[in-house]
Amino acid sequence: MSRKEGRRIKSGAPMDAVAPFIMPSRIGAANSFSASVNVEKCEQLLRQKRLEGMKGLGMIHIFMAAYIRVASQCPGINRFIRGQRVYARKNMEICMAIKKEMSLNAPETVVKLDATPTDTLYTIYENLTKLLEENKQEGDHNNMDTAARVLMAFPAIFLKFVVWFLKLLDYFGLLPRWLTKLSPFHGSLFITNMGSLGMPPIFHHLYNFGNLPIFIAMGKKRSEYVMNKDGEVEQKRMIDFTVMCDERICDGHYYATAFKMLKRVLENPEQLLVAPENVIEDIK
Repeated sequence: MSRKEGRRIKSGAPMDAVAPFIMPSRIGAANSFSASVNVEKCEQLLRQKRLEGMKGLGMIHIFMAAYIRVASQCPGINRFIRGQRVYARKNMEICMAIKKEMSLNAPETVVKLDATPTDTLYTIYENLTKLLEENKQEGDHNNMDTAARVLMAFPAIFLKFVVWFLKLLDYFGLLPRWLTKLSPFHGSLFITNMGSLGMPPIFHHLYNFGNLPIFIAMGKKRSEYVMNKDGEVEQKRMIDFTVMCDERICDGHYYATAFKMLKRVLENPEQLLVAPENVIEDIK
């Protein structure tokens, strides 16, 4: 059953237990913010590792690895809501939309990367590279697309009932695990790289179906001129990103702590080359 995705948290604050009933929809409980991060050290690391043979290594790999590192220390960001109860997720699943090629009519699909809190940048690079290659070899669709094509075969009125029934099963944790593994609406994080399109990051909505609590959009790299403490103007390399998050899984202080840590990790990405010294377990 889909509750195999996690275990219910029973020791949280009383308000945390009540919040999902006050705000039953994920969209109604969504908060958003934007931030910028200095990526000069990221660019240096990317150049170095590409010369060492990590072809295609990019900012998306570093962002994923950095987010996983933060979740290893702040596991509350890896929770989800199921049946209006808060659950600690047992694993990490990161969803990302990809296009087969950069053209208007090229097919788009979603891939899901399985991860663990001890993953390094090397692990993420290897696993994501393999995942992308497998999807390209599958032709014009993967297993996620196959499931969607099956649903498309139903008449509209029956499809509406099927989706309602799936939501009902999901509410009670009765969706088969193989289905939640395929679903792009179930997971720890959905991330999109708008920078690959030369665009600034958008504020992407959360989905009421499934249990994805956080959506991150990355923008393109840009230069910023700032004055240092000596009164000299310096050029900085920056990336803007936006976050849409479900406020019911943890409080504002927890989110602030986690995303300040994310910024620190991105500004010092060399730590992602080794596994974390320890992994913190979520509360019971």
